[in-house]
This record gives sequence, structure tokens and C-alpha cells, in this order.
Amino acid sequence: MNAPATLPVIRLKSDRLPGHPWVWSAQVHKPESRLPPGSVVDVVDAKDRFVGRGFWNGHARIALRLLTGDEHEAIDAQWIAARIDRAVQLRRELLQLDGVTDAWRVVHSEGDGLSGLIVDRYDDILVVEYFAAGMWKFRDAIHAALLRQFPGARLYWFAESHVQKQESFDCRAAEAPSPVEVHEHGLRFHAAPGYGHKTGFFADQRENRRRFAELARGRRVLDLCCNAGGFAVHAMAAGAREAVGVDMDAGILDIARANAQANSLPIRFEQADIFEWLRQAVARGERYDAVILDPAKLTRDRSKVIDALKKYFAMNRLALDVIPPGGLLLTCSCTGLVSEADFLEMLRRVALNAGREIQILEVRGAGADHPVRSDVPESRYLKAVFCRVD
Repeated sequence: MNAPATLPVIRLKSDRLPGHPWVWSAQVHKPESRLPPGSVVDVVDAKDRFVGRGFWNGHARIALRLLTGDEHEAIDAQWIAARIDRAVQLRRELLQLDGVTDAWRVVHSEGDGLSGLIVDRYDDILVVEYFAAGMWKFRDAIHAALLRQFPGARLYWFAESHVQKQESFDCRAAEAPSPVEVHEHGLRFHAAPGYGHKTGFFADQRENRRRFAELARGRRVLDLCCNAGGFAVHAMAAGAREAVGVDMDAGILDIARANAQANSLPIRFEQADIFEWLRQAVARGERYDAVILDPAKLTRDRSKVIDALKKYFAMNRLALDVIPPGGLLLTCSCTGLVSEADFLEMLRRVALNAGREIQILEVRGAGADHPVRSDVPESRYLKAVFCRVD
């Protein structure tokens, strides 16, 4: 590692360690002279003791993203490359993901010590998402490090507009690459980064799709908020009796149908609001003995968490009305602000309201290619609760 250059210093208001790599603007003394968003800075406590080194952003709610606590470690292109190499090594050598799939998360932000950066692999496409001005400044080093690990890969990078506004940087997205076929546990799926549906394929549910499929053999499957139909495809391939997928988005359902066709599976997909669809199914007396409920993120706003929980309650309560005694429910939340404890409490209230017994078989999260740092619990965003309903 290169010796660190002399850097601007940011002072915390407290003499206690932050205990989290994010430091909010209210916790620091603003520097006397303006520093560009994403500047690398040294951080000291109220007694001038070295705390760490990281990205500063005076415009953002997260004023500091601490990257290292080692005074002798420079945050430079070499450091970025070493972290990316470490992340890839975890997936390839320890998790051995290449033997299972060619769609996996390469870098999971804080979980890999690279706050503000997410990288996903879809066959030969690498999707690079920026959440921090500091990471965007290092884009050339990031792209070079990724191409060393994945020679010949096509890079597609972007940042959501609300992130660019919050973090004060201007990221012009790369041109969207042509869609590609990816493989997971021997099945074929369509991935199309940059075409408006994220990718049409979410790698975080990989192991949950397989587990659900094992439990759903011989059952009638209902995949609600089915997105690209991953759960339904896995279930039918593993021996489910029948599968129906429901989603509001007509575009994503075209991808879901293509996924079913690519695996020669007879799955019916219907475009509808799940509340309306479920009410009609209940009125017709329909029953499904294996139901997945996997809605998109319901809120990014801490003040709207109660509203999100009310919506989870409503959709889970309605789903119970099509599940016969002994049926299976896999209910998911990818809303990071909703804690696992709150999500399970919501299910307790659903059972009470319905007069049904819900047995929780297991609570799972994202796959191991989405590691969670012990001091950043909110990055464990996905809750997947496998239940038996009596």
C-alpha cells in the first residue's frame, strides 16, 4: 500500500467511536473550507485521536463513509482494487458460485468494505451501481479492477437519479448492453440490465427459490408479485403440480413468459393488481397450497415504515384466504427499513386476525454473496419467512 498523503481532517463532535461506518452530518463539525463531495478525508474524534479514513460529503445525510481504521492505509486505486479482488475471491473460492450460477453479486457495498458500490454479474455483463460520490470518483479504478477479474466483460454502470441528487454527483449511465441468458441451478433465465426493470433477475433470492421449490413439489403454486417468474419456474422444474404468476407490470411478465418457455415449463402468468386478483380468486373458491409473496421495496423513507407494515399486513392477510390448511406460505420483504422483528410481528397479527395458526419453519435472507457487516445490520435487507399455515 502507498503511504497516505496529508488529507483534510474532519472532527467528530463526540470522543466515542461511531460504531458504524456511516456518520451523519449532525455528528460532525463542518470543515472551515468547502471540500468537494466524495473527498477522501481523515477523521478524528473530539480529542483529536485518529478514528479512520473515508469519503466526505457535506451535501449528503451520510456525511462520512468510513472505509478504514488503519492510519497506514491509503484510500487509492490500489486499495480499491485489493478490496474488489477480496470480494471476488470470497465468491469464487469460498462460496464456489461459478459452479452454481453465472449470476451473482460481486460487490455488496458495506458488506465488502466498499461503501457506496454494488456490482452484479450476469454472465459476461457486470452491472455497476454507484451510491456515493466518493465511489463515482474512483470509477476508472473500479472498472479496471473488475476487468482484470472478468476479462472481456461488458460493463454497464448507473446511479439512481435520487442518489445523484442526494450525493451531488453526475453519473451518465453507460449504454445498455444487449440482454443475456443466465443460468441458476441448471435453469435458464433472461437478464436485461438497463431496460427499466433493474435486470428482470434478482440473484439475492437464489437459495430461497431452490428451497421453496423443494417444499412445493406436488403442490399448486401461486407466485404473487412474481417479477420475472423465478419462484414459479424453479417450483415447476422441481415437480410442482401447477403454477400461476401474478404481477402488475406487463413488461416484466413478457420476461417471465420467456423464462418459462426457455425451460419448457407450462406456467400461466396474469397481469393484475394482487389485491384485486386475490379477492376474485377467493370469490371463486380457489385454493393454492404453496404461495409466494415477494413485493418490491415498499419505502425508502423511515417515516413511512408503519404504512409499509400496514400494506404487508393487508397482502399477507388476503393471501391466507387462498391457502388451505397445511399450505405453504413464503412471505418476503426487501424493505431494509422494516426489521425482521417488525415483519414477524406483522405475521403474528395476520394469524390472529385470520384465526389461523402460522408455523414459522425458517427465516432466511439473501444469499452469502450478499454478506452483512456485523456493524451494519440494516444492509441485511431481505427477509424470507417460510411458513406452514393451518
